[in-house]
Amino acid sequence: MKEQIRRIFRQQIGGFIGIWALPLFMAFLFEIGAFPEGLYAGNAQLDYILQSVGILLTIGMIPFALRIFNLNLVKRIKELPLQQALKSYRIWADIRLCLLFVPAILNLQFYYLTLNTTGLFCSVMALIATLFCVPSESRIKNELDLPDEING
Repeated sequence: MKEQIRRIFRQQIGGFIGIWALPLFMAFLFEIGAFPEGLYAGNAQLDYILQSVGILLTIGMIPFALRIFNLNLVKRIKELPLQQALKSYRIWADIRLCLLFVPAILNLQFYYLTLNTTGLFCSVMALIATLFCVPSESRIKNELDLPDEING
């Protein structure tokens, strides 16, 4: 059992690091000129559309991602047998991170396409929201109501 929790933890920490590394890598590529910057900087109509989509996506996805995981945890995951609960927990934790990744990466792209800082702020907000999902073995045990002294 301990090994399964450690494996879930390692998978989650890898995903969490990836959620932070990919936007940083993308920003690095834009900054060194690998991707063109400011393609739509002068287009006010497209700028408005992209920023509106980015803002709506951010204010919709952040609470949705955090709440849907909690609802699933309370209503479904805790009711399953332990083996299935661990699998379901891992899947829903990954879904939560993916739901937060979408506004982070899209808003970062919108920022570099329009050079409007609204996209950057929304991207940072989505990344900050991932800090509510920092994985740890004790967090997995607490969220699944498992005792701290689980024997292998």
